[in-house]
Amino acid sequence: MATAPTLAASAVSAAVASSVALTHPALVAQSSISSADTAWMLTSTALVLLMTLPGIALFYGGMIRRKNFINTLASVVAIAGLVTLLWFAVGYSLAFTPGNPWWGGTERLWFVGLDYIKDSGQVAVSYIAPNLPESVYAMYQLSFAIITAALIVGAVVERMQFSALLWFIGLWSMLVYAPIAHWVWEPGGWLAQMGVLDFAGGSVVHINAGVTGLVCAYALGPRKGYGHEPFQPFNLGLTMVGAGLLWVGWFGFNAGSALAADGRAGLAMAVTQIAAAAGAIFWMLGEWLVRGRPSLLGLCSGLVAGLVAITPAAGFVTPRSAVLIGAVAGLACYWGATGLKRMLNADDSLDVFGVHGIGGIVGSLLTGVLASKSISGVPAHWSTQLIGVAVVVLYSGAMSALLLWVTKGWVGLRVDEAFEQTGLDISLHREQLGT
Repeated sequence: MATAPTLAASAVSAAVASSVALTHPALVAQSSISSADTAWMLTSTALVLLMTLPGIALFYGGMIRRKNFINTLASVVAIAGLVTLLWFAVGYSLAFTPGNPWWGGTERLWFVGLDYIKDSGQVAVSYIAPNLPESVYAMYQLSFAIITAALIVGAVVERMQFSALLWFIGLWSMLVYAPIAHWVWEPGGWLAQMGVLDFAGGSVVHINAGVTGLVCAYALGPRKGYGHEPFQPFNLGLTMVGAGLLWVGWFGFNAGSALAADGRAGLAMAVTQIAAAAGAIFWMLGEWLVRGRPSLLGLCSGLVAGLVAITPAAGFVTPRSAVLIGAVAGLACYWGATGLKRMLNADDSLDVFGVHGIGGIVGSLLTGVLASKSISGVPAHWSTQLIGVAVVVLYSGAMSALLLWVTKGWVGLRVDEAFEQTGLDISLHREQLGT
């Protein structure tokens, strides 16, 4: 997700600003805002939103059974709406305003202070991105909060109560996503102060969503017939379209995390493309070697694996390093979605942990090995990255388990067996695809 909230990216953004370095949200002259950077960030925000709607919806929807297609799409759309309102009310302030090393402050609750005053020629800016209107920065960060929550859907499809999903995601976005974003991306966050590098969301987005997905899979239990009957994907053509939207949208995800239309953004775009390609090819080769044939689903999963792994490193590594990161991620995530999945014995329906969790871990750790100080401007340490990974895994896992327990007590977690056999489209929504 937003990469610039790291200390390194914050320093880059501050250097772009023409005013005195800010340590707090403030009103500044409209003339101090960079039009080019603002235009790029408006575009990047739209690209990241496109990754969720319709990218994730189609990517996931094509992989599940036809009878649950509408429920999958409805889950993604509802999450986008719910997280938006919560971000507006609480989440942005908790994640991206000064507070303490654990939580942000309350001054931007309900977006209070995100002002544009035409008469005086002033606009609010964040101290993290003083070259942009704060409204643009807040929206960009919102797009990350939305897609992170939407990724979790892939672990729970075909069996989770719709109401339970919304209760859980609402609590999770405030009590898991917002604090982790603050720890890693807000300059006063304790992991940021420690020197953990996460350019665009390896830990905040992918490890976080992957671990949560795994915990959800355990809490829900396997789908009826899992391991005993084939679960044929509804339409892999839709999955490929969704993967393509993710690939294109990821340029907003990674290059946008520079928070400026500059050389770092250009480098992030280049390494993103290279890592995605390497992930697709090496997953394909691994699958070809093990199963004797390549598959479209494998290629789509591999490109996502490469994109996931380059995310924490995108603004810190060379194109040559991007090839290695993508290749390792393609093979590691193929194992995560096959061998490791069998070892864990969890019905993580669409391999959220196998791809996003494992890919995020691989990328975060390799960032500590491959990050170039001449590019990042700050030192990288593998041991520091390991601490960051461990913290996110433990906190995300433990809090997700607690929130699932709370949600189960309120509304239950799983649909009954008859609903599951009929399919959630009819059972929960009274809707179905046309013939």
